[in-house]
Amino acid sequence: MLVGKPLGTDERHFAGADFDLSDGSVIAFHTPALGPGTPTARDDRTPEWLTGVRSPAAGTPLDELRDTVLASSPDVGHTASGEILLLARTRRLDDDRVHTWDLPSDPAIVATARSLVQRQMAVWGLEEAGFVTELVVSELVTNAIRHAEGPVRLRVIRDRQALICEVSDASTTAPHLRYARTGDEGGRGLFLVAQLTQRWGTRFSDSGKTIWTEQDTQPPA
Repeated sequence: MLVGKPLGTDERHFAGADFDLSDGSVIAFHTPALGPGTPTARDDRTPEWLTGVRSPAAGTPLDELRDTVLASSPDVGHTASGEILLLARTRRLDDDRVHTWDLPSDPAIVATARSLVQRQMAVWGLEEAGFVTELVVSELVTNAIRHAEGPVRLRVIRDRQALICEVSDASTTAPHLRYARTGDEGGRGLFLVAQLTQRWGTRFSDSGKTIWTEQDTQPPA
């Protein structure tokens, strides 16, 4: 078990760790109780109820693992303590579902980035998502060149029901969503990205940051 800073605290500094996980591995993220009157000191011991997700049978659905945890500790998930359990399972994507391009930090490369994405959307049969994807990539690559440090890495990922776009750079400055006024000449790019995609966010690494967006590719039922 790796012990880090509890979620929900204002402790911003933390140490990163890398792990090699096989396909189908189950990851359990646990935050101990942090409710009013609860000590904030960290307890490095694994909660007894968490042992139920240590060695699950291969392919066991995550909701079944969740039910196992709740059955072994009825108080978990039903108190105001702030205790949290997040379960995730690793899944390897085929190589043809992930495409990455390293781009120079040059404003002229934005048009190239749009063309690369447009061609990949055609290969995947996602032409309907092409316009929005090109606009998103254009905004993110432009921001990376204008406000961050190069080089820039562009990656698109086709999941089962989603299309993920990632733009990475060497800066650790997080972008901020702005609400531009009528007379402002700029400041609408990230707001536009947020409106056109279902989800977006930022993650950090030792070499910089990555801004990602997610678009649903399944037609509405």
